[in-house]
Amino acid sequence: MSEPSPYAAAIARVPVREDEVELRGGRTRFWVYGADDAPHRVVLLHGLRGDHHGLEPIVAHLTGARVVVPDLPGFGQSSPLPGDAHDVAGYAAWTRDLLAAVAPAGDVVLAGHSFGSIVAAAALGRPAPSAAGSLPAPRVRGLVLVNPIAASALAGPRVVVTRLTVLYHRLAAALPERAGTALLRHRLMTRVASTAMATTRDPGLRRWIHAEHDRYFSTFADRATLLQAFHASVGHDVGEFAAGIAVPTLLVAAERDDIAPPAAQRALAGRFPDARLAMVPGTGHLAHYEAPAAVAAAMSAFLTALPVP
Repeated sequence: MSEPSPYAAAIARVPVREDEVELRGGRTRFWVYGADDAPHRVVLLHGLRGDHHGLEPIVAHLTGARVVVPDLPGFGQSSPLPGDAHDVAGYAAWTRDLLAAVAPAGDVVLAGHSFGSIVAAAALGRPAPSAAGSLPAPRVRGLVLVNPIAASALAGPRVVVTRLTVLYHRLAAALPERAGTALLRHRLMTRVASTAMATTRDPGLRRWIHAEHDRYFSTFADRATLLQAFHASVGHDVGEFAAGIAVPTLLVAAERDDIAPPAAQRALAGRFPDARLAMVPGTGHLAHYEAPAAVAAAMSAFLTALPVP
C-alpha cells in the first residue's frame, strides 16, 4: 500500500479543473485550482522531472488565489515542444506564451520552484529576440521563486555530486535509446536522488516523498527531452536574469537547502532591483513537500502586499 498523502484532505477541499492549450506547436496540460473570483492569480511552474502534483501541497495552503499549474512540456501530461529545445530559452519562450494564453490582462504573479525558478526568471528577465528586435517582457504583477537556484549546480556547494549526476546522464545518453531511457527511469536512481534531497525526520513524510518521486519522476516524454532539461538545470541559475527583472520579487529559501544555501540566497536577493527574501526554517530543497504551509504563508503575504492592479 502506498504511503497516504499528509496533505490529501487539504488538497481535496480546493476546487480544481483540468484544461489544455496548444503552445508553440505542442499540447500543454494545466490545472486551475481555487475559485475563479479569488483576489489573486498565480501561474506556478514545477521543477525538473516533476509535474503539477508536486506543487499541490503549496496550492492547498494558498488561500485567496486562483493558481494555474501546468505540466512543463515533455513532462507529466504535456507533450514535448516540437520546434524548440527543452532548454532555458525554450522553456522561457513557452512560459511567455503560456502567460499570454491564461493571463492576457497581466493580472498574475509568476512563480516557480527549483528548475521552475530558473525558467520563470528567464521568462521575465531575458525577452526572446524577434525580427523586429526584442519582444517586451510579459506583463505580470510579481515573481515568486521557491527554492530558487542561486548558483549553477556545476559551481555550487554540491559540485562533486553534480558531476557524478552529469556522468550518470552522459552514460544514459551514450547507451542505446531503450537502455538509456531505462537507466534514467530506474527506481534505484530515483530513490537515491529522493533520499539525498529529503531533510525531514518524520518517517511517514519521508516515505510519502519517496513514493511521490517513484510515481512522478519518470513521467518525462523521452530521453532527449529529459537530457536537454537536465543540462539546462545544472548549467544555469536565477542570477543570470535577476538584474533584468522589473517586478517585485519574493525569494522563498530554505534554511537547510544545500543545493541553494542561505548565503547564496541572500547574495541572490541583492542582484534584483526589487526583491525580498523569506527563509523557511528546518527544511531543505523539498520545501514544497516538507513545509508547504510556510511557503504558502510567505507567498500570501507577498501577494497581499502587492499594489492593486
